Amino acid sequence: MEHYDLIVIGGGPSGYAGAMRALDFKKKVLLIEKKRIGGAGVYDGVLTSKTLWELSQKVSSIREMIPNYHVDYQDMVNTVNEAVFERKTQMTVHLNLLQKQQPDRFCYEKGLASFVDKNTISIMKEDGNVKLVQGDNILIATGSRPRYLPHIAIDEQIIMTSDGIKNLKELPKSLVVLGAGVIGCEFATIFAGLAKTKVYLIDKADRILPFEDEDVAEVVSDSLVKHGATIHHGANLKRMEIKDGKVEYELIYADNSTETFTVDKALISVGRVPNIESLGLEKVGVKLNERHSIWDDDTQTNISNIYAAGDVTTEMALVNVGEREARHAVVRMFGPTVKPLSYQNISTIMFLNPEVASVGMSEQDLNKKGIAHRVVKLDYSTNARAIAMRKTKGFFKIIVTNDHGMRILGMRAVGEHASSAIQAVAYLIHTNQGIRELADMMHPHPSIIEGVQECLRMLLGKSIYKSSIFKDKLKCYICENGVCTPVESLV
Repeated sequence: MEHYDLIVIGGGPSGYAGAMRALDFKKKVLLIEKKRIGGAGVYDGVLTSKTLWELSQKVSSIREMIPNYHVDYQDMVNTVNEAVFERKTQMTVHLNLLQKQQPDRFCYEKGLASFVDKNTISIMKEDGNVKLVQGDNILIATGSRPRYLPHIAIDEQIIMTSDGIKNLKELPKSLVVLGAGVIGCEFATIFAGLAKTKVYLIDKADRILPFEDEDVAEVVSDSLVKHGATIHHGANLKRMEIKDGKVEYELIYADNSTETFTVDKALISVGRVPNIESLGLEKVGVKLNERHSIWDDDTQTNISNIYAAGDVTTEMALVNVGEREARHAVVRMFGPTVKPLSYQNISTIMFLNPEVASVGMSEQDLNKKGIAHRVVKLDYSTNARAIAMRKTKGFFKIIVTNDHGMRILGMRAVGEHASSAIQAVAYLIHTNQGIRELADMMHPHPSIIEGVQECLRMLLGKSIYKSSIFKDKLKCYICENGVCTPVESLV
């Protein structure tokens, strides 16, 4: 029976990253994937949806100059397929060459993996044959899939999850999206931006993106409505069914009133569930948490040689988080002692219109926890690059501790190129540094990141524009005990 230092189950972003990190430690590694290298991150997730988003944004920009412009959907599909093929080919060629160059250290197997015991894995091959392998350490990185709802007949053709988007042959005339979280809002943004689909978004709360600050959600909501979307605020889905090839759905509101709508397609976006059913975790006693995902303590399960990373733990279902968890788990196995992972300073991007980027805590998080803080907010319309692009909708917001040190607690950027603006602030949070050095740097001009610099200057009382003059564009306030008080300066 073949023996490995590490067996990785799952060839998506987390598993792939973990396997490659183990090679850095000169370990013998087996990577097992049941279907396709890259997993949902390549085929049904981040890469495909973000390629669609990029295309949608281009179409939306062109329509600002040529209002009657429309894109051929099959051309979009071809572009998405090209992106998938490029990424898939890179990863596959990389694995094949590794196996040829380092056959004694790296092996890739295609098949369905399950536990026999805590060190032995069974691999069911496509031809029905079973292969047994052993490993000193096991990393579970089998990812997740869209959550299905028992009362909705999802066929991935008319009523779809994100996995079913690839089945569309043309843009539907109308689409309802169930779920107003990040993924639901991203797909609503994509289809609304293409201007061929009437989009409806079911939002059971009073506003979309309930985990984010209200000012962030408001900008995104306004943009969706501007692009023709209808948002059903405070609505619960009573029923959804396929009738005569279309989707009929009924909503019920707080006053018990109801409304019924008919659309061409529906997209269900109500979260994801971990792919763990076929692993045989019960054979080795791997514990699950209250969310029915794998329990872990800093990536290590209750079985000391078995680790988990990525969506199977549902700590935070993001590619960058899953990759980091897998690499961290491998260092814990083979490297020096490292401090536990922190989830407090993760940089995220929401591919909406406008783009939203965030790091650290939000205002509503801090208010809920009763943590006093200071806030500066700068409108995009004061930024030269945003003015040049004619993309002045949005804002920068930086939140710091309510003391002289003004340590950064969080940041939100909403607007064009927002994702390029947060990394320097993320580094300051990560290293627990102050703001003065970044405020005094010579930033490139004109650039979006100058907005970050001006926010930091506002914190230090030396901004170019003064909040006492541009009260609607520059805001400073201090929040204590749930009360926020506007001030002209924070020093």
